[in-house]
Amino acid sequence: MGRNTRKRSTLANRAIVASAALILGGGGLVAVNFYASAGEGWSSGPRTQRAENAGQVSTIDCPEVANELPREMPRQARGEVDRELAAIDSQITDAYKKFADQKEQIQRDPQLADNAILNPLKDKRQASIDRIANAIGRGGNKPQGMNNLAPCSLRDDGNDQGDGQNQGDNQDGNQDQGQDGGQDQGNDQGQDQGQDGGQDQGQDNGGQDGGQDNGGQAGNGPQDDDFVDIQSIEPNVNEPQEGNDASTGSFATDCGVNENGKFNPDNVIVAPGVANGAHHMHDYVGNQANDAFASDDDLANGDTTCQNQGDKSTYYWPVLRLQNGQNENDANADGGGNDQNVGEIQQPSEVTLNFVGNPVSKVTAMPRFLRIITGDAKAFTNGDANANASWSCTGFEDRQLKDKYPICPEGSQVVRSFKFQSCWDGQNIDSANHRTHVAFANEDGECGDGFQAIPQLVQRIVYDVPPGPGFAVDSFPEQLHKPITDHGDFINVFDDNVMDELVDCINNGQKCQ
Repeated sequence: MGRNTRKRSTLANRAIVASAALILGGGGLVAVNFYASAGEGWSSGPRTQRAENAGQVSTIDCPEVANELPREMPRQARGEVDRELAAIDSQITDAYKKFADQKEQIQRDPQLADNAILNPLKDKRQASIDRIANAIGRGGNKPQGMNNLAPCSLRDDGNDQGDGQNQGDNQDGNQDQGQDGGQDQGNDQGQDQGQDGGQDQGQDNGGQDGGQDNGGQAGNGPQDDDFVDIQSIEPNVNEPQEGNDASTGSFATDCGVNENGKFNPDNVIVAPGVANGAHHMHDYVGNQANDAFASDDDLANGDTTCQNQGDKSTYYWPVLRLQNGQNENDANADGGGNDQNVGEIQQPSEVTLNFVGNPVSKVTAMPRFLRIITGDAKAFTNGDANANASWSCTGFEDRQLKDKYPICPEGSQVVRSFKFQSCWDGQNIDSANHRTHVAFANEDGECGDGFQAIPQLVQRIVYDVPPGPGFAVDSFPEQLHKPITDHGDFINVFDDNVMDELVDCINNGQKCQ
């Protein structure tokens, strides 16, 4: 994909966004710490709440069909199921576009949402769900009770992360008020952020927002409540204690920062064979053969940007864009402007990829072509059960944010980091929902029954962006570019001998690269 050449972080940009940050500082953000335990994943992270509640309808909330698939799926059904899941994502994307075009009318007449958007969407989802159930049934037990996954609802942009229990409960087109135990956070994010907060920075993105200048990405985020000053957050990172059998070594692989400019909106793990299966743009380092149509053989024979040519693994994540009113060449393309992802793509200033051990045991080799997704691209509507986003700033990485972007002080850079799942079921390189074959360790570092410890990928991505609320990750349109939707994808394509070296380094307490 071609790129524009305007300088990325100009002094003018910094001054504008820094001014916005100063004004935002008086906007009523209150830091609240929630210490929830979820092993290596979504844990010990602060969230932020706002003092008021606006509750405007802002997005479409649909139950996640993939999470309800049976753990065991007939092999012959996998292709059809993956295609239908991708079709369901496209249906939501199309429905969200209609919603965005008619948002003002829907605010005045919620019944319009039922007639024009929610009921047609339900019918399309039901047809896809029926095809999924039939495909599975032809080779095994047909899943039952999936019909309740078809209806969707409208909801407010309230950072309602909770436990996902509010999904599908409100089917009449009215506003979902986030009644899930007090986790309705950032409650007035549905309002026009172009008001006296310094947020209107000419970010109408060349007309990609349908004429709306909301100070956000194509009018669908981010909002001011999606940001918090990192210096207002208390240190919150806790590591498990190491036992006598800990594997304390590490193996670093240097695969660059995507200097090749390899981008596409595909996801070969979740939507193989489907172009634009992600509906947002991905950065790629490592394997250069990765697109929606790449087979394992293609990956094995592909070139790699990794210095160690024995690592042909693929590492990818949603791009981060600067909201400076400047378009990329994908402004009118799938995954870009067509999916309401606009703004200037930022190349990381640094990417580190380290494989580390387990605090209580030795690790075993990953199987070749093992697939791991960490985080949840739909966490804003799904809830935080699978969320694993971690945002911080250089110099402040003992403070991790889960559902907010950081406002970093001058001289500090934005950091996205992931600790991938480090327990494997010992049998499968993938699973029906692309999650249940791997797991996070328990708080004490132990893997659950039937799982064994494998090297843990720790990924750290650093960006030199202006301080203040002027950036966001790409997302599915209805996810509103929320920071909690950040995620990473990995397919292991290490040569067997290099994987053995990696495991030996970790188990022997060495630091290798």
